[in-house]
Amino acid sequence: MFIHLNFCFCALLSQTKTGIALLYDEVSENAYDIRLKLTKEVLTIQKQDVVCVSGSDHSANHRTVTLRRQPVGGLGLSIKGGAEHKVPVVISKMFKDQAGKIYIYVNGINVESATHEEVVHLLRNAGDEVTITVQYLREAPSFLKLPLGKRKLTDRSNLFASLLYLLILIYSAQAPSSPSSPIANEPKYEKRWLDTLSVPLSMARISRYRAGTDKLRSNAFEVLALDGVSTGILQFYTAQESADWLRAISTNISDLTLQNMKMANKCCSPSDQVIHMGWVHERLEGTDSSQLYKFKFLALKGSSFYIFSTPPVSTLDWVRAEKIYNLCEVLFKIHKLWLADDCWLQANLYLGIHQDFDLEDHRPYCFSVMVGHGKSHYFNVELCSELAVWEKSFQRAIFLEVQRTGSKTYMCSWQGDTLCFTVDFALGFTCFDSKTKNVLWRFKFSQLKGSSDDGKTRVKLLFQNLDTKQIETKELEFQDLTAVLHCIHSFIAAKVASVDPVFIDSQSIARKYMYSN
Repeated sequence: MFIHLNFCFCALLSQTKTGIALLYDEVSENAYDIRLKLTKEVLTIQKQDVVCVSGSDHSANHRTVTLRRQPVGGLGLSIKGGAEHKVPVVISKMFKDQAGKIYIYVNGINVESATHEEVVHLLRNAGDEVTITVQYLREAPSFLKLPLGKRKLTDRSNLFASLLYLLILIYSAQAPSSPSSPIANEPKYEKRWLDTLSVPLSMARISRYRAGTDKLRSNAFEVLALDGVSTGILQFYTAQESADWLRAISTNISDLTLQNMKMANKCCSPSDQVIHMGWVHERLEGTDSSQLYKFKFLALKGSSFYIFSTPPVSTLDWVRAEKIYNLCEVLFKIHKLWLADDCWLQANLYLGIHQDFDLEDHRPYCFSVMVGHGKSHYFNVELCSELAVWEKSFQRAIFLEVQRTGSKTYMCSWQGDTLCFTVDFALGFTCFDSKTKNVLWRFKFSQLKGSSDDGKTRVKLLFQNLDTKQIETKELEFQDLTAVLHCIHSFIAAKVASVDPVFIDSQSIARKYMYSN
């Protein structure tokens, strides 16, 4: 039993990752030291704070006094500090040398976490008599000799020195000794990492980009929970550190997503299983031709490809998708890869299977899903490994749907006649009269030698006659030609995969690229 418990404890420790980073404020350009703690389910942000580790409680040094406002000089005190400076509001100057005291209450109102301006406003409007509760500090704790947590990415050394001097001045103020509080029992303080924010990773998402743009943050990213809670911008010192943390967090999110899929599939029939799901960025065209990006949640389930604005968390949520497409009638295409795997080196190099694609942005790891009527959705993911998973998942989902469906029939016409065109996994292509059901022609998949279309409704299919070896051209007109062409592509790819799955794997652009790196 002891050995088993010890093994579980060691396994738990091995699943925890910790490290130092910066919490970056894009508005003020300030960054604060933080520590990250990553477990399988939660990312925790820790900030350094001062805790009393021994000695008497703070309340032993609390004093309550009543001040009367004077016609000249007011209450006769000056204050410094405030929550905006990460220090308490302190009396820095007072009659009778009563400086060096931290405000606790003003007229019964707790101001320990108040800003400088809030305390000033409260004192000015407190009336002629003000009752304040303060706390004495006898000496500067050792933590003040350490670097402060606040950092400015630009040169602000003078401000840094001033703040440090102010803190030392405040905490060095001596309080009158008290016989009831012996020095041996005075409180001792230490600087420790304390949890300030925990972000659950289940259905969480990551972004390295400034909101809505394709502007990449340098060595930084943001993690957002399902409920919208954000870590803020996590800034790292090197690209390698940023990449390591990005991979680690992404891996944990993926593992939790897989667990959610398994739970969801227990309530679904074998033909309606979730193959894959996860967050992506979708590119949207703005009214002024600008490019906007928005988080979308994609899912491959049963016979359909779903696009959500938020993840489905219940069975009813699946019918609330923004878009639902039949998997047989979509086409997955990879557009861009960067040569530096998961490290955002600023280079304008890319690999792709569509060299003529117009590279209108700077995001790597992009793919599109073409749907009916010539429309398409353009997506971006954070890592090449994610792109490879989406590529493989689309292939698998489409192949499974083709095998389940067996055949798809579309209404079409030619020279005024209404016909039916069937794509069958076992038989190939069949065209028959919609009224009489008489078969007009039938060819195997292997007999299709080429095709061409007008980009609108008409297509020419070129088949080789097995007896004469001659090419026969069959022209048809469809209401949604794109859906039919995608269906033909899906059935042929599934047929090839059933005969030679190794060949299909060899055509994986993203996986080939990922493994080569």
